[in-house]
Amino acid sequence: MREIYFGNKTHSSTHQSISLSMSSKYKLLIFLLLVTGVCLVLREMRPDISVSLPLPTSCLCDKCLKDDDPWVMKHYDTSVEPFLTTDLNVSEESFKWWKNLQTESRSYDVFKATVASLLQMFPSPPHKSSSSNCWTCSVVGNSGNLVGANYGQLIDSHDVVIRMNKGMTKGFEEDVGRKTTHRVMYPESAMDVENDTHLVLFPFKIMDIEWIMKASTTGFYGRRSYAPIIPKIKVNKDLVRVVNPAFMRYVHHSWLEKTGSYPSTGFMTVVLAMHICNEVHVFGFGADSNGNWNHYWEKLWNKNLKTGVHPGKNEYNIIVQLAKTKKIEFYKGH
Repeated sequence: MREIYFGNKTHSSTHQSISLSMSSKYKLLIFLLLVTGVCLVLREMRPDISVSLPLPTSCLCDKCLKDDDPWVMKHYDTSVEPFLTTDLNVSEESFKWWKNLQTESRSYDVFKATVASLLQMFPSPPHKSSSSNCWTCSVVGNSGNLVGANYGQLIDSHDVVIRMNKGMTKGFEEDVGRKTTHRVMYPESAMDVENDTHLVLFPFKIMDIEWIMKASTTGFYGRRSYAPIIPKIKVNKDLVRVVNPAFMRYVHHSWLEKTGSYPSTGFMTVVLAMHICNEVHVFGFGADSNGNWNHYWEKLWNKNLKTGVHPGKNEYNIIVQLAKTKKIEFYKGH
């Protein structure tokens, strides 16, 4: 066997061949492990549901929101920021409309100062793009038509699940699902939320903004409203979002064309979802056979409730029209 000399040491060519072969195998193994790791990371990436930016410009969903319908584009305005942020200035015109919703007597300056305090306590999230160009969202209303609908798995299959007010899941999982990423509320409908759930506050008066600041810390006491308000609430302060009053005005003026006193929280949430999601699925909307808004978890005692101060019939018709134009997917229930 021929030997190769390196100084005073000798090595066989066979030994060198084996060493080189093993080195190549190790390099190949490391490369394959790196590729596998990258693939696993990409596979596990999910949309960042904490972001509060308008709809991404591109969409990779199977069913994307359609923007080529003239009726939709007449009403849909992506320039309106859905949430209060540090770089947003709510106009005095929008404030004047908003202050009449529930007879707010305090001034525009008081409103601005209150919002400034709010954003010091709950800073708006940084502007960033989604890690995925497909956000699918379930908007779950509270209609009695969810009973027996068996939508639970379908609702939970989406990235974002937005629930309204005190909409329950326990005991109704088969029909409404278990998952909640966002809970929409106002002080009179408030409840504790899980640590991984966003609280989305629709404010109807300055007191509502004061409430979330105090109820999430020292407690809210003293002021009264038209209904009882819980003084303290469990919430992850990093996941609090407060809806922009100008966005509420936009929904009333553009989508409802100023019908009714003001939009319902549910309808505003449907429009909100169209601004933060690529694909919107709507469940649990619609009145009962007597024209009343009823809840799937409780018996309706007031048979003359109808839809209150809200233009319920008009809101429902718009949701149906949005489904016809493929802007949303609407599930009418049982």
